[in-house]
Amino acid sequence: MFCVVVATLRIVTEPHVQSEVGPLHAVLLHRPGTELKRLTPRNNDQLLFDAIPWVDRAQEEHDAFAEVLRGRGVEVLLLRDVLTDALQDSRARAAAVLSGVDELRLGSDIADTLRSHLSTVDEAALAEILIAGMTFEELPAAEGQSLVRRMHQPHDFAIEPLPNLLFTRDSSVWVGDRVAIAALAMPARRRESALTDLIYAYHPRFSHSARAYGAHSAPVEGGDVLLLAPGVVAIGVGERTTPAGAESFARSVFADDLAHTVLAVPIEQARASMHLDTVCTMVDRDAVVMYPAIQHSLRAYTLRPAGDELKVSGPTPFLTAAAEAMEIDHLRVIDTGLDPVTAEREQWEDGNNTLALAPGVVVAYERNAETNARLEEAGIEVLRISGSELGSGRGGPRCMSCPITRAPLPAIT
Repeated sequence: MFCVVVATLRIVTEPHVQSEVGPLHAVLLHRPGTELKRLTPRNNDQLLFDAIPWVDRAQEEHDAFAEVLRGRGVEVLLLRDVLTDALQDSRARAAAVLSGVDELRLGSDIADTLRSHLSTVDEAALAEILIAGMTFEELPAAEGQSLVRRMHQPHDFAIEPLPNLLFTRDSSVWVGDRVAIAALAMPARRRESALTDLIYAYHPRFSHSARAYGAHSAPVEGGDVLLLAPGVVAIGVGERTTPAGAESFARSVFADDLAHTVLAVPIEQARASMHLDTVCTMVDRDAVVMYPAIQHSLRAYTLRPAGDELKVSGPTPFLTAAAEAMEIDHLRVIDTGLDPVTAEREQWEDGNNTLALAPGVVVAYERNAETNARLEEAGIEVLRISGSELGSGRGGPRCMSCPITRAPLPAIT
């Protein structure tokens, strides 16, 4: 009598993203934690939040979001977990401590004490400090006098918290099989790039992944980068991404043969439209949800490689330039809201910030009822999630997710 044992192996797909709507296989999320509890009315503006979130509810909402993704077969990687794993590498620990301790602000004595302390904690504790920050009253004890200590209040930050780490889309974006580490524009977010960088450098999952763009380049944020189709990238240029950043990003993806066209799309430099994905996201291979107030005014400069140089043309209407680059007749446009007032309200509430799980299947905040109804009328399946607390940092499902692996799309015929 023979006994046959069958082992079930989970297939881990390699990182690769060519579009916004290819079937999503793996994604990086960050479950909010203690860093949100650091927010107060005194510092929330500086830390880029519009309100003080109810953290327990934000965690419940995020857990529900992650379960929606898992329920559709998506592998969910949590940033805190992968950061903790990466910190097992001594090189990652050294890089993390270096990025977290600002000697110019703390002075050499406190910096030395803090570095010594961080070198003794385990990986999970170090990850928590790097994400949640540390106040002066939480600093390890030290001998002697320190003017820096005495002139700071106990609740001042010796290491700034990173509440915006919730929005994993911004600090990195995959283009093909390469990852671009974003150069974040706002001071409150710059250390996020360092943490994301060391995850991709030292976590075994990404050990063979090459880079498409470096965090020390001109400012580009992932919320401004839309992969409209294989080989076609749109980059919003506004509050967070500069023209120099868009041009540098274009040169990088052209040099690596990751794209044949980049569309640089000027957007208003305002809080309501901080990224391109706050006014426009892909919901199907040939469809976008878009804020109607900008539909006819949005323009694009078309960048294409010309040997070692760039060929820049335009500006032309964004929808026209996008359809031409995608080699389709036109892009279907689904408007936010049903009237100008509702559209403005739902654009502010991230009605355009959808995450596509597959062509014609998106995750959206439930509160944007009119926009969701319009999507469904257009044949788009909408998976609704609650975001009353998650949205306090101005970001929706797309902002909160960094796709790592998507299946390729067949050509549109």
